[in-house]
Amino acid sequence: MPKTLEGIGCPFCGCSCDDVRVIVSDDEKKILEVENACAIGTEIFLQATNHERITKPRIRQPDGNVKEISYDEAADYVAKTIMNSKKPLMYGFGSTTCEAQRAAARLMELSGGILDNCASICHGPSLMAFFDNGHPTCTLGVVKNRADVILYWGANPVHAHPRHMARYSTYPFGFFKGNGFLERTVIVVDPRKTDTAGVADYHLQIKQGFDYELFNAFRMVMYGHEQDIPDMVADVPKQSILEVAKILKEAKFGVCFFGMGLTHTKGRNHNVDIAISLMRDLNAVSKWSIMAMRGHFNIAGPNKVWSWTYGFPFCVDLTRGDRAHMNPGETSTIDLAIRDEIDLFINIGTDAAANFPIDAVKHLKKHPWITIDPNLSMAADIADLHIPVGISGVEVSGIVYRMDNVPIQYRKVIDMPEGMLSDEELLDRISDRLEELIQEKVKAEKKKPELISSEPVLCTSHSAPPLNETG
Repeated sequence: MPKTLEGIGCPFCGCSCDDVRVIVSDDEKKILEVENACAIGTEIFLQATNHERITKPRIRQPDGNVKEISYDEAADYVAKTIMNSKKPLMYGFGSTTCEAQRAAARLMELSGGILDNCASICHGPSLMAFFDNGHPTCTLGVVKNRADVILYWGANPVHAHPRHMARYSTYPFGFFKGNGFLERTVIVVDPRKTDTAGVADYHLQIKQGFDYELFNAFRMVMYGHEQDIPDMVADVPKQSILEVAKILKEAKFGVCFFGMGLTHTKGRNHNVDIAISLMRDLNAVSKWSIMAMRGHFNIAGPNKVWSWTYGFPFCVDLTRGDRAHMNPGETSTIDLAIRDEIDLFINIGTDAAANFPIDAVKHLKKHPWITIDPNLSMAADIADLHIPVGISGVEVSGIVYRMDNVPIQYRKVIDMPEGMLSDEELLDRISDRLEELIQEKVKAEKKKPELISSEPVLCTSHSAPPLNETG
């Protein structure tokens, strides 16, 4: 008889909806039905029972064909490839658990490489702005129960986060908002007439790349200089700015959700910086919070795990051993790839080949490319080694961070296919093998005979003691 599992977490986006209901077969090996999840989340659950799924590592042969190998052989190949590399890089983590991200940190410490995640090409500028200007935020539960004004800036949750508005912001019945959307005002700032803009009370159709100017106009209103605002700012009429500014100031509790429309346009982290400054101004007369619309499932996870471990959330350089450092533009994946500084690329839990600039992909493909992912993708197709793993949140349990940085314990729904490993298990197996190789190398070097010369040698080392006057 089929079993119904309640309170399951969805492994799609940063919403991390944990109210999904999954119906599985009586042997708990097949998912029959998924309820309460969005269409994309449902597809992720159902792909676990795809009969055409790859369940064994595949390595590319010299003739271009691929050959199935065991997980032990795959771990040995990765460890030996790391040993032969000078600057390896592991990138991705858009769909992995925090436990796997911790295991990746151990592997890159042993490797002396670079750790980076999807924030490097999406919300990295947001994290940089948080460093500079703080982060007045809250949880999504507070938004649901208290918010009466919702501001979406450079975000389109209807498509990117399908259940965000229904579950957290616009439509749900909150403790202090018992009438749902009837008690809320929704404002969208976006250069396009998106589906989210279509359901908003106000849509400010801003000129592409002029977000900073519009933020400045709102701040001028806050400081009483509205008479100095031009008739049009970033293609938005002055009257619309004044009308929306009045709503922002009179909000009982407002929340600004911003997306990659801020981080990927002119200004980048400075756009987020001034958005935070506007929230600070509004908090002088009202109550406001701000939150990034994190895209991937648990992409906030590596930012947290590595911040605990190293003090840096992304593009972490471990080439100096335990002296980790971070410098976006120098230690970030795309910049390293364009400069052709990486001689081993490990892509995990994301599709770098589909999202990176073509020049970066070309440079990375000059060297070994390893993809660790449960799915077939462009990154898996071009990889020298593709290692399939269990689907996090479906076949693998673990800790996940929601977009509001609240940790959630995900439970597995069904077991992985027999013989498969999770991300964490695979990375630990590679680390164990790498430690063995390092120890073998150290022992071999100790056994080398020392070369002793009978000829006198002039020591020019900076550590040699100085000669006295008498020699």
